[in-house]
Amino acid sequence: MRRRALADFDRRQLLRGAAALGGGAAVSAMLPAWAQSATPGLVSTLPTVSGEEIKLAIGHTAFKVDGRAGHAVTTNGTVPGPLVRLKEGQNVRIAVTNTLDEDTSIHWHGLILPFQMDGVPGVSFPGIKPGETFVYEFPVRQAGTYWYHSHSGLQEQEGHYGPIVIDPAGPDPVAYDREHVVVLSDYSFMHPHVMMRKLKAQAGYFNEQKQTIAGLMRGRDQPLKDRVEWSKMLMDPTDILDITGSTYTYLINGHGPKDNWTGLFNPGERVRLRFINAGAMSAFNVRIPGLKMSVVQADGQNVRPVEVDEFQISPAETYDIIVQPTADQAYTLVAEAADRSGMGRATLAPRPGMVAAVPPLRERPLLTMRDMGMDHSGMAGMEGMDHGSMSMRDPRNAPQVKLGPGVQMISPMPIDRTGEPGLGLENVGHKALTYRDLVALNPNPDPRPPSREMEIHLTGNMERFMWSFDGEKFSHLKAPIPFRLNERVRVTLVNDSMMAHPIHLHGHFYEVVNGNPGHHPMKHTVNVLPGGKVTFDLTADAPGDWAFHCHLLHHMHAGMFNVVTVRPLEGGGA
Repeated sequence: MRRRALADFDRRQLLRGAAALGGGAAVSAMLPAWAQSATPGLVSTLPTVSGEEIKLAIGHTAFKVDGRAGHAVTTNGTVPGPLVRLKEGQNVRIAVTNTLDEDTSIHWHGLILPFQMDGVPGVSFPGIKPGETFVYEFPVRQAGTYWYHSHSGLQEQEGHYGPIVIDPAGPDPVAYDREHVVVLSDYSFMHPHVMMRKLKAQAGYFNEQKQTIAGLMRGRDQPLKDRVEWSKMLMDPTDILDITGSTYTYLINGHGPKDNWTGLFNPGERVRLRFINAGAMSAFNVRIPGLKMSVVQADGQNVRPVEVDEFQISPAETYDIIVQPTADQAYTLVAEAADRSGMGRATLAPRPGMVAAVPPLRERPLLTMRDMGMDHSGMAGMEGMDHGSMSMRDPRNAPQVKLGPGVQMISPMPIDRTGEPGLGLENVGHKALTYRDLVALNPNPDPRPPSREMEIHLTGNMERFMWSFDGEKFSHLKAPIPFRLNERVRVTLVNDSMMAHPIHLHGHFYEVVNGNPGHHPMKHTVNVLPGGKVTFDLTADAPGDWAFHCHLLHHMHAGMFNVVTVRPLEGGGA
């Protein structure tokens, strides 16, 4: 959405937006109970699903957002799908029925389970055919905030996702009086396959924030010399997100900004907000102006509380935070797209109908030479160098990368950027979360040092929308990444592109090496900043075949995907 639209919010428009959805009865058919809003006209009566026997149905459903009619692929008729609430230590059987006219699936994102139950067609099971039911059955071995989504085609972009909350078997180390699940997502009225075709034809199709001649005349953005040099390298410093607010409406619990999802609190309560980024292609900068946020969990794993004013959450990540509003007033929850082309907006309030000021979109960020893998610290004047004469594809920097048209660059000097808060948050003037702030609450479970190291390069051609690992996109002929059962491996991900990539490994948690040895944060998804690198230590303790991919849906679809195999040594040893 645009700045003008944000500036136009007022009380009457909020009520009109609610009325445009057809009143409570219409919305109740689209919103599960956990996502119900305290905004007048936005109500729901659908229950959370829980217990040992759960039934889910995947189908086509009419969908309205901010009063506009569209289409969605839904779970039990809702976007997001129902909250699946489980208990650590229980067993669960989830029967998923496919009422679509195409195959579907559900992947239980972040859950530790047998690989046959992981839900990735062609890797761990065949998928669910139209008219058929597949029963997922597994023990619940963990607690925390997770989510589920389709791993079939581009259905996730169409609304096929939902939250999971697993309550701990024992006392919860996080004290709170009230909780709200907050699912962030991106929705377009354009079909995702059309979006993919447009990206392949013109990678910058959705970017309406490019540099202009008018901006140059006003002294904005890059000076002329840098613009010329970047143009020679076919690099666009405004290419932050592939798909933007020009087509996306950013949703919070299935509600658009005008719908204004509202969660209630009593002043003085400790409120737990379980944030899940179910966006297909959008990283969000989250803040609640006027409230400090204490981060207590990352990717479902408890961390030592760290107080922040803002955090960036990439697709597939989850963060649990505690806020404690003491004033009898409303607060705006802002989920601003990382390129600042739009925002999701919601409200926390003591009573229904209360609203707070909505801040304007901030100035969109620009990529720099640092994002090109050229760490120019201590190199004065590097921004003005003739970069067009430099080799951006020197094979000596990554001999394992297969050079071809799908590799636009190889980062000459990639650096560890885990101490940085994310693109555009470097100079916001308040505390923004970094990966180095995350310290595991409990000691890491495997104290062994890694027995070997490996390096994986995240490669792509942004102009041609080609994405891969080590210069090779996924195919059935591509060799998987092999691990021995229970071995410890140090993996370094190197980003050879100018776009951040959230990398997800199924079936495992790994320790992000961030300077907190023994208490490194355990994550299932890690965001690798442009021109940067992230190292993690993995104990390959789950036998089977596991998907490993970028969680930007269209990047995965274009080829940034592979399979990790975990096998015992021959003879049965580990």
